[in-house]
Parts: sequence; C-alpha cells; structure tokens
Amino acid sequence: MSLLRVVPAFALVALVLAILPGQGVAMVLRQTLTGGARCATWSVLGNSSGLVVWGIASSVGLSEIFTHSPLAYDTLKYTGVAYLGYLSISTLVTLRRRAGAWDTQGPATVRPIAAYRLGLVTNLTNVKAAVFAVAFIPQFVPRNVPLGVGIISLALVQSLVSLGWYSVLVAAVDRAAAALSRPVVRRALTIISATGLLALALILLFSSPR
Repeated sequence: MSLLRVVPAFALVALVLAILPGQGVAMVLRQTLTGGARCATWSVLGNSSGLVVWGIASSVGLSEIFTHSPLAYDTLKYTGVAYLGYLSISTLVTLRRRAGAWDTQGPATVRPIAAYRLGLVTNLTNVKAAVFAVAFIPQFVPRNVPLGVGIISLALVQSLVSLGWYSVLVAAVDRAAAALSRPVVRRALTIISATGLLALALILLFSSPR
C-alpha cells in the first residue's frame, strides 16, 4: 500500500482532532475574540508549526525503536489509549464548574512574532498533540514505507489540515464572537471535547498494528 492511499483516512482523523475543543481551540478563540483575525492567524501558523515539530520528534525518536520492538510499539499504543480516556473523563469533570472548562477571556498576544510563539508553545505543551504524534500517526504508515519518512509526511498533512480548519474557525469566530463567549456554549463545547477524546481512544484501541 502506498502512503498516498492512507492520506484521506488520516486527514479525516486529523480533522476530527483539530475540531475537538481543547487547549489549541481555546487559544485560537481567545486570540480571535480579544485580538482579531490577524492576531489569531499568526497563532494558527505557530500551532501548525508545532505539529511538524512533534512529527519530526516522533520520527527521530520512534522509528528505530518501533521497527525492532513490537512490545514498545504496543506499550505506547495502550498508554495513549489510557491517557486519552483519562483526558475524556477529566474534561467531563470540569463541567462541575459553572462556566465549563474553557478560558476564552483575557488579553490577546497581538504582535505577530509573539502571537506565532504563543501558538507554537501552546501546541508543544499540548499532551493531546504529543499522544497523536507518537501513538496515532505510526498506525497509518504502511509497512512498505520507512516509518520515519511516513511519520514526517503525515505530520505535514496534519499540519495543513489543522491550518485549514483553524483558518475557517478564525473567520467564523470573528463573525460570531458574542455567541461563543456564552457559558452555555462553552459547556457544550466541553462535552463535545470529552466525547471526541473518548472516540479517539477507541479508534486507537481497535486500530491494526503496523
């Protein structure tokens, strides 16, 4: 199987990950609501760059290990499943707060370089992005494709998918700022996030080994 044949399925999963409300989405919302679309766009570029960094790190650190150790591969896979399940439960627990889990208030980082850096740091400190890079992406790499090359290639696809989705989100939020700041909307997004994380855990659990 060629790498191109798995791209559509991978891109769909990457889109689901990008859509799920979480640390990255909250950052983009805050930047858009308080700093405007231009400010948020720079942060989106930083966030997408972070995905490429995670892909490179995953490729360098995992390709050699997983090629020679199926046990290490399975261990990471099930650790990812467990952590995604934990994130789902902990996200639901935040609903006990009146406004839900999200903080979309506060000042925006407006200067282009600072806004880009904020997006990059937000992604590099996002455990969900790390789990996806090291546990999900390798599952999609065909056996006849070098693991390192496949991981980096799919990380670039994920970066483009994320960039496209967040660009759409910025444009939409710029037009509907008042609605997205309402607590009931933020609580609904929290529920969607928890459900999506659980779905990703199940997908990873039942995925076929490389």
